[in-house]
Amino acid sequence: MREVVLDTETTGFEPSQGDRIVEIGAVELLNHMPTGRTYHQYICPQRAMPKSAFEVHGLGDEFLSDKPLFKDIAQAFIDFVGDSQMVIHNASFDMKFLNAELKMVSRPELPMSQSLDTLAIARKKFPGANASLDGLCRRFGIDNSSRTLHGALLDSEILAEVYLELLGGRQSGFVLAADTSTQDSASNDAWRPRPRPTALATKLTKEEAAAHETFVKGMGDGAIWTKQ
Repeated sequence: MREVVLDTETTGFEPSQGDRIVEIGAVELLNHMPTGRTYHQYICPQRAMPKSAFEVHGLGDEFLSDKPLFKDIAQAFIDFVGDSQMVIHNASFDMKFLNAELKMVSRPELPMSQSLDTLAIARKKFPGANASLDGLCRRFGIDNSSRTLHGALLDSEILAEVYLELLGGRQSGFVLAADTSTQDSASNDAWRPRPRPTALATKLTKEEAAAHETFVKGMGDGAIWTKQ
């Protein structure tokens, strides 16, 4: 299963009022695992950058002046996304900008059903909690110290980690099983984890062990694990 974790940076909040996309970043996942393949593009918006937007992402007029127009990168972007599900934080925002840009260059719009909103997932999973990207990084212990400004590629890479945590953990795509290449189906069904050849050393101190033993003895017949 291929998915594309995606983020955009823009000149503002409303494409209907002339705001444009200035950066697109995307990370490819295959079976919920990053492949290392990414898409990243700065885009000239053909308009001045408002101060409020510049303070968010740091992309100014001079930097963007020699970047390609959206019409020049539209095909490469469409080719990268394909028909894969797009994982986006606050998907309605990015989708309205992407479709506004596509419409302006006479390209078919991307269906909303092709997107998956991690903001909605986080709000449903943790009602009342901070569901921002930074808030979710703090919740899951994800390092976002390099995120001093918003950046589409960096944010999509961070979002990929958050998304995998929202699914249940960054190892959700791993299959933990024995090597079954030389086993028949019957033995494969009966496979169980094997005990450690050497038990792990205890971290209890002698005082803690003694205190525990005294506590258990004080329970009398209440400690069911002492019964044979």
